[in-house]
Amino acid sequence: MARRVFLHAGLPKTGTTYLQRVLWAHREALLDEGLLLPGFGHREHLWAALEVCERDLARRDPRAAGAWERLCAEATAHPGDVLLSHEFFCAATARQAAAVAERLRPAELHLILTARQPAAMLAAGWQESVKNGGVVSLEELASRTGRRELGWWTLDLGGVLHRWAPVVPADRIHVLVLPGPRAPAEQHWHNLAGVLGLSGDHAPPAQVVNPSLGVAQAELLRRVNAHLDDFRVRDVDRGDWIRDLLAERHLAAQAGTPVRLAPEVLTECRRRARAAVDLLAARGVHVVGDPNELLVPEEDPAERGPHGVSSEELLDAATALVASLLRDLREVTAGRSWRDALGLDPRMPAPAPAPAPAPPPAPVQLRAPGPSEPIG
Repeated sequence: MARRVFLHAGLPKTGTTYLQRVLWAHREALLDEGLLLPGFGHREHLWAALEVCERDLARRDPRAAGAWERLCAEATAHPGDVLLSHEFFCAATARQAAAVAERLRPAELHLILTARQPAAMLAAGWQESVKNGGVVSLEELASRTGRRELGWWTLDLGGVLHRWAPVVPADRIHVLVLPGPRAPAEQHWHNLAGVLGLSGDHAPPAQVVNPSLGVAQAELLRRVNAHLDDFRVRDVDRGDWIRDLLAERHLAAQAGTPVRLAPEVLTECRRRARAAVDLLAARGVHVVGDPNELLVPEEDPAERGPHGVSSEELLDAATALVASLLRDLREVTAGRSWRDALGLDPRMPAPAPAPAPAPPPAPVQLRAPGPSEPIG
């Protein structure tokens, strides 16, 4: 059985993708140091996290079922340390966290949480949702308190700690504060390596740029997504066409204003951040970095959120998108007419227009939780 099992459970939008790329790129070298990264790849850890959280796997790869037990079996057979890493593990309930701890006994379970101030996580999380076909408004996302993979259930560090603390002793809970922009590019990796007892000498792979969208561009894409139900069924379509083509190739290339949160949302973020930092101190968990960097800065929220984007701004973004898509189409057809490229007979009449789609979801009115409502 493994001596120690490190469970890196997120949180979302805290540099998890970067860390996982380093880990998988150097899997064999890490094993030479005694650390096993079980499974065939990152997706198996994703499936395992979904199984732990009792999510439906029917639309996933046929190999998804049983991923959690397969990883546990590998961990059982390894005599050294083991690392499991996916941000969806943080969505586990207290009951599910207890089941994880029980399944991994008698190994010494360590919980690793990468953390960031919640206003930044919320804005980045909404953009990521939209880039992956989401239709939820930023205001609605900010009001989510129920069990969702994206919402306060997973973005609130204090809530995640409350669910996992009963089964992991404080001295085995490690919170890694996401380094600021002035820190060395590899600092986040070195912090994780230190917790895992690794040398940290493994060179991180080239950073994958995750381009941001301006507020008008993100809101435009959210509304377009409501018309793309058939593109949101399969992961490959959602990734190739919505994320890669529309969001990152075309809309991210437009000049835009960064997404900002409404004042009442910032107030809620500050409340949760302060509660989380106080909880870290009260529990005595191991923190790598300055916990005060988890507090939301006193920034000016004057720049508008998505709810304040005008019709004219959306029209400007949409016309620029149509123009850039048309240029792409001309380039990929390599001099052929668009009819030839699509295999259309020029003598055939144009197809009948499709039925009008349902209107896009309207943003909900944000209500800040009252003082008696739970954090997370």
